[in-house]
Amino acid sequence: MRPVNLIPPEQRRGESTPLRTGPLPYVLLGALVLVIAGVSALVLTDNQISERKDEIVTLKREDALAQARAERLTAYAQFKAASEQRIATVASLADSRFDWERVMRELALVLPHNVWLTEMTATATPSSSVGGGSGGSLRAQIPGPALVLTGCARGQEGVAGFVSALKDIDGVTRVGVESSELASNQGEAGSGKGGGGDCRTRGFIAQFALVVAFDAAPVPPEEDEAGPEAVTEKAQTASSETSESSEESAGEG
Repeated sequence: MRPVNLIPPEQRRGESTPLRTGPLPYVLLGALVLVIAGVSALVLTDNQISERKDEIVTLKREDALAQARAERLTAYAQFKAASEQRIATVASLADSRFDWERVMRELALVLPHNVWLTEMTATATPSSSVGGGSGGSLRAQIPGPALVLTGCARGQEGVAGFVSALKDIDGVTRVGVESSELASNQGEAGSGKGGGGDCRTRGFIAQFALVVAFDAAPVPPEEDEAGPEAVTEKAQTASSETSESSEESAGEG
């Protein structure tokens, strides 16, 4: 005979026991979990986006304030740069200061008895002008300090001896002869009045123009045309604007 299981199906146990409710509840539960996870991820993403937007707005505001502050402080930076440049210029001028007093003293010692000067010009640069004396083309070729001497000597030999004597002055690198001429005729020789004019009172007297160069001496820097006055005015304007801005901020607070 074939065995028959008389136990009702809902009360049976073991692997052969059929499902009481089927797979539908498990499917619904899995779908619910997925929906909850998706909603949570969406909320978190939306929160992160909002935070990032707030950070962007804050950073833009801080950047605008920093740029405004930098613009107000630009004048101070320019003033500081101009001040440092002026200090460097003054220091350079002090370092390149030329001892003209020593040169004059040594010139008096080496000046021969048969030579007399009618004009002497001492300049630190060729662009300098003292009493209208230029020194001609030779002075323009010397970038640093130089002496321009005009006078008379007893003959061309006296001029040559004076040129050699000038080379004994400390710091002299070269002596250029701009001109050295005797009187062309007896009338011209006797018309000399001395002083700053023609000093040739005799036919054997030669009038000369010499340029004494000090090439080893440092060349003094030229002053800039634009001083720090304009920068100072900008700094004062920026200072007043900063004060007004601070007062407005205090009033709003």
